[in-house]
Amino acid sequence: MTTRSTRAVRAVTAGAACAAMAATLAVVAPSALGVSAVAMPAHGGHGRQQPALESRSAPILRVDGARFRDLDRNGKLTPYEDWRLSPERRAADLVGRLSLEEKAGQLIHGSLRGEGTYDRAAFDSLLEQHVTTYISRLGVGAVELATEHNDLQAAAEEQPFGIPLKISTDPRHGFTVTEGQTVSNGDFTAFPDAIGVGAIDSPRLTERMGEVIRREYRVVGIHEALSPQADIATEPRWTRINGTFGSTGELAARHVAAYVAGLQGDDDGVARDGVTTVVKHFAGYGAQVNGYDSHYYYGRFAAFPGGNFGEHLVPFEAAFRNNPAGVMPTYSILKDLRLDGESVEQVGAGHNEQLLQGLLRGRYGFDGVITSDWGITGDCPQECRENRPPASFVGPWGVGMPWGVEDLTRAERFASAINAGVDIVGGDDHPEYIVQAVKQGLLSEERVDDAARRVLAQKFRLGLFEDPYVDPAAADRVVGAEAHHRLGEAMQARSLTLLHDDGRTLPVRSGKHGLAVYLYGVEREAAEALGLRVVEDPADADLAVVRLADPRGGEDLTGLDFSGDEDDYRALVAAHEAGATTVASPQLSRPLILGNVLEHSDAVLANYGVSDDVLLRTVLGKERPGGTLPFELPSSMAEVEQQLGDVPDDTENPLFERGFGLKYRGGGGEFRPY
Repeated sequence: MTTRSTRAVRAVTAGAACAAMAATLAVVAPSALGVSAVAMPAHGGHGRQQPALESRSAPILRVDGARFRDLDRNGKLTPYEDWRLSPERRAADLVGRLSLEEKAGQLIHGSLRGEGTYDRAAFDSLLEQHVTTYISRLGVGAVELATEHNDLQAAAEEQPFGIPLKISTDPRHGFTVTEGQTVSNGDFTAFPDAIGVGAIDSPRLTERMGEVIRREYRVVGIHEALSPQADIATEPRWTRINGTFGSTGELAARHVAAYVAGLQGDDDGVARDGVTTVVKHFAGYGAQVNGYDSHYYYGRFAAFPGGNFGEHLVPFEAAFRNNPAGVMPTYSILKDLRLDGESVEQVGAGHNEQLLQGLLRGRYGFDGVITSDWGITGDCPQECRENRPPASFVGPWGVGMPWGVEDLTRAERFASAINAGVDIVGGDDHPEYIVQAVKQGLLSEERVDDAARRVLAQKFRLGLFEDPYVDPAAADRVVGAEAHHRLGEAMQARSLTLLHDDGRTLPVRSGKHGLAVYLYGVEREAAEALGLRVVEDPADADLAVVRLADPRGGEDLTGLDFSGDEDDYRALVAAHEAGATTVASPQLSRPLILGNVLEHSDAVLANYGVSDDVLLRTVLGKERPGGTLPFELPSSMAEVEQQLGDVPDDTENPLFERGFGLKYRGGGGEFRPY
């Protein structure tokens, strides 16, 4: 196999720059702003009607009765400033004006750092290196977030070409918060985690959820979602199952397609007021060997012993029918996989030309932006290679997941990824390595131009060159709005999956004077608001409601069963033995083994992320559970260890099969399966 650092470059030559437009120009002071759209182009980012403009420092030009932002401040209408041209023509014109260093900055997806507020010194340093795409993990209120983003956009506007920022985020609307994967929902509307959306299995609701997320992201100045996760949950031990929609390609496909349409605002690409989606992780990430985490060196392989790689492509194929703006390759090396009769190179997908150029660009014709996962160009020295959970994957070495190319230099890794097909490199704040790669002959400047055009065209399509600013007052109104909140709570309740009811326990009737309730993992305020009397001793309780977290058992933290030592499990047993009617609510972030939970419960109401209020209201019959299992629940770890990690729902004797779920019948506690 040819070494990646010396492999011949598959260059794409730049198109001709747009011809200069002849026009009579007049410069207008920045105070003459806020031109409303007569009829804002709904799609495509270009048109003949005047869009809204907003500037903080760039002058406004008047040309033939229309207005434009003079971002390069040359007193003339430069083609890239002309909203009447297509995004592709504008991007080509701008790229033709940038230096190599400026183009390299466009190929970096940097990180906005800071707690409570952005670290402006760190941001200013990256902006000076021409980085204009960033991920935000700042967990503050909607007004603060909108204000912070406006301040950053104002700084970007002052740069030589006034290139606006494109700001992305990991998912913010679920309940599970995991380092490097999700962000606390804060003011944003809370929905069940993606796996709970699969439990509802209503693409219509999934699209409505996507529309809410789109509105809430755009109003705070977020333009890109590093989601949806199109992986399928075929390896039960894998720790990222909660971000998937389920275990089969067919199930996940329905919701990936609906999510893309909802967020992008169009079922044929991204609308001007849309949010670009980055569908991840291409492809096969759900087949992680032993369920290991590929943020770590020991977990760098996915494998396909069942020959089922094709099913892992099905959700991506569904996404492609709705033209997602972006795709993110998996960290994983696809161990010993053969594709079109050839062995797949044993490097992570972000460095793999067969997967990105051959399969993604070639077979599927994907022409959007390929965004690498974070850290694939970073270092992973021996200390990193020996590192395992529960230690963080971030260490003194920084962040590095360069699987299969660990021994290359940083410049060679950048060249490897970009030559393979990556357009923008995530989580590495060093564009100088791209410049080095070009000067060392590892990467052609034409390939840099091609990637920069793709990245910039999306900013034009989103209208950011006309108005990158947001209204903090609107953010306050829109984020977490009552209508959004109602949808979120309805989906939380509908996702709840009733697995067990011994003697028709649910729904519980609280009576006029309220029940005495013992709680574990549930805040007392939520119970008291519903008229329940909270007690500290389960022996004094009529009802016990106990939440159960993923036990993450065993030496590798991949175990799915409760050993008996977990605090929440012990609280469940104590409540049941004390004689309280006991309702267990395990959170199914993965397919947990619940045999001993059933033994110590009168009812089991599984959740995938739910508020205390919605959970208790459902226990009391004020809401009704409606979910069905989006994966099977195994009966033992021995059977989990025997299943094929790329094949869905294949343990020998599952405790509950995929699709199982009971529901309340009428007003009483009778049940029937879906």
